Amino acid sequence: MAKIKVTKQKSAINRTQRQKRTLVALGLKKIGQTVEHDATPNILGMVNKVKHLVSVEEA
Repeated sequence: MAKIKVTKQKSAINRTQRQKRTLVALGLKKIGQTVEHDATPNILGMVNKVKHLVSVEEA
C-alpha cells in the first residue's frame, strides 16, 4: 500500500465543524504537523475535503 504524508498548512479557525473534525480524524492538530497514512480511498477522500488546509506528499 502506498503511503502519503499530510501536513497541516493553515488554521481551522472559521472553518466548518465538519472540516475541523476531518483534520482531527487525520491526526492533525497544530500547523506544521505532519502525519503519515496509507493511501486508502477513505484517507484520500478525507484529504480531498480539506485540501485547501493541508499539503500532501508521497512517502
